Amino acid sequence: MFKDLFYTGIGVAAVLKERVEEEVQKLEEKGKIKATDAKTFLDSIEKKGKEEEQKFKEHLKPMIQELIEELGLATKADLEKLKEDLK
Repeated sequence: MFKDLFYTGIGVAAVLKERVEEEVQKLEEKGKIKATDAKTFLDSIEKKGKEEEQKFKEHLKPMIQELIEELGLATKADLEKLKEDLK
């Protein structure tokens, strides 16, 4: 479920990025924006997107860990410990 949600978000972001790039290119072709300004704008959007992705991951990880604990699911560390105990 989380994987599907994550991939959906990535897909939406990719489509949005393409649309913004298309619109900026149209403005550039019409002479309403300079090529350098368009590149700077697109670079800033890409940088902001990467920052937001990192923030999202930082918020998501503790939420998933809390959910795993609440559900009582075994973690990789739990399984490794069990393997060692069984030896």
